[in-house]
Amino acid sequence: MRRDTRITIAKALGIIFVVVAHTDGHSLLSSFIFEFHMPLFFICAGYFFSLKYLTQEGKFIGRRLKGLYVPFVKWSVLFLVIHNLMFQIGILNEQYGNSAGGVTHPYTWQVAQQRLWNIIFSMGGYDEFLAGAFWFFRGLLVASLLYLLLYKVGIVVADVVSRHNIKGMERHGRLLQRTRMSLFIGTGVSILLFTMCLWMCASGLKITTLVQGGYRDLMGCFFFGIGFLLRPVLNKIPRNIFLDAVLLAVVLAFAIVNPAGMSVKGTVGKCLALPVPALCGFLLTYQVSSMLDGLNDRNIIRRFLIFCGENTLIVFVLHISAYKLVSILKIMYYDLPWGEIGCHMTIHEHANDLFWIPYTIAGVGVPLFLQYAYNRMKASIAARRLARQ
Repeated sequence: MRRDTRITIAKALGIIFVVVAHTDGHSLLSSFIFEFHMPLFFICAGYFFSLKYLTQEGKFIGRRLKGLYVPFVKWSVLFLVIHNLMFQIGILNEQYGNSAGGVTHPYTWQVAQQRLWNIIFSMGGYDEFLAGAFWFFRGLLVASLLYLLLYKVGIVVADVVSRHNIKGMERHGRLLQRTRMSLFIGTGVSILLFTMCLWMCASGLKITTLVQGGYRDLMGCFFFGIGFLLRPVLNKIPRNIFLDAVLLAVVLAFAIVNPAGMSVKGTVGKCLALPVPALCGFLLTYQVSSMLDGLNDRNIIRRFLIFCGENTLIVFVLHISAYKLVSILKIMYYDLPWGEIGCHMTIHEHANDLFWIPYTIAGVGVPLFLQYAYNRMKASIAARRLARQ
């Protein structure tokens, strides 16, 4: 039986959107993508949340730590170790930085130690210029664990106010999932989370124990819940070009009139605006992924997207570093100072040219090529060991 790879392909399209959005390409294109590209990953994660984890908390937490915390620490420490080396070979410098004018500096021993502690104990402290997208690891980990906790609290509340034995159903996740109560609890949790996001924006509040204040984490948890609620109905949504056009128009309208994304800080207006284009963007991406999933098993596009969707982590980690290869070409093409290779994330001069295309190709292609080469090498070593036995 052919496995369902629609969500896998949707994740592949999502990571490609991430890479495009980080290239400083056409402003409207970037605004369009920012409306939904990060919510898409939280929705995909929530789609796979199973009620069986309500009684297997340790298993769920272990998987989340292994899949998010461990790679975050591993890659963050690597970039910490090579940070000063990047200054010595000219990849980073103190003259060119981000579009707002901020630059990075070599780390002293004291700063490096503090960053190491921040990486381990708060999932912060990562290299902002080489690992600027690493907030996602913390955001998804917090969103996953918080949603599990709030759902369990929701079951306790539902058990008190309902005439049904909800806690008894909890011990049999499939039984609870077959009832409307599972959706009622999930809806209640999502409403609570969105209310908290609005409260945070309206009063300028922060979760001081979370790096960057927690707005992204709470909003990510809200979209995680949306993914859980979508699972029973997602495949029932009809596929037609008219619906796709409507979804596209909605996202585009928000991108032009009221751009909103999962920024570090939110306003009430942007918080209220984000769910609509985020949901429409996800549904549009899923519709496209469903169409691509229908291609022949040997189709090279489908095979590439499945491989990409299964390896989004490596693209998240390395796409900014891969941009540097294209920055070298851009420096040569425009005869720019070599120091501009230190720009974050890409060279800001001539930002609206077509260099966003090679930036995208390198940002997606280089990490995936390295992953493919690593997989082949690992398989070759395993085959040699097996042959010796």
